[in-house]
Amino acid sequence: MTRRRWVADLVEGDRASLLGDHAEHLSRVLRAEIGQQYDIATPAGVRLGRIVSVKEGCVDFLLSDFLPDTVATTPDITLALAIFKFDRMEWAIEKCTELSVGKIIPFIAARTEKHLAQAAQKRAERWRRLVTQASEQSRRATPPDIADPIKFDQLIADDSPTRIVLSESGAVLSLASSLTQPQSRMILAIGPEGGWTPGELKKFTQSGWKSATLGPTVLRAETAAIAALAITLSRLQYDGTQ
Repeated sequence: MTRRRWVADLVEGDRASLLGDHAEHLSRVLRAEIGQQYDIATPAGVRLGRIVSVKEGCVDFLLSDFLPDTVATTPDITLALAIFKFDRMEWAIEKCTELSVGKIIPFIAARTEKHLAQAAQKRAERWRRLVTQASEQSRRATPPDIADPIKFDQLIADDSPTRIVLSESGAVLSLASSLTQPQSRMILAIGPEGGWTPGELKKFTQSGWKSATLGPTVLRAETAAIAALAITLSRLQYDGTQ
């Protein structure tokens, strides 16, 4: 039977700990006991961990062997998500984590609803907990980085070698076709509900971003995020670029 994987909150030498609600889930819901073994993801790699202490808000592990990482190396892809309705955005973040996105940057677009933009900063910690849980479920070695929300003008200044904006208008190349010469690091930008404004698309072009389409239909933001990531991963891995 496959051991469950946990992402350590604290690592010191050969000791690791789960803390807070993370620990409470293991201790109370899963009834953790001293001596049980789990896979523990640490910054240095995944190691075998044996529970040596269970306390309120803290489960401690003694770490031993490093374990082989059975998850294939994936390309370094950042997904920039214009902030949209939180329930659907969290679903997209969870699924893109399972697909092995490297980083997620929430940003405020012109058509981002004002109340969502105001609440996004406080929501970031919840998104980080979500990607930790999704990483454990999908057996990732490390969760993706969730950046603090930024403004649109900060996004377009990103210096990734490959920068692609997904657009319903003005794009003539499909996303798959635009990936003929992918770089080692890239960013995909997904617009908000209501789409990009003409001014935003002009700024993307002026800043050197490439425009690509996901097809003739208009997709919801969460569908576009997952589809774009899946297409990109499939294309890059198939081409053997990583």
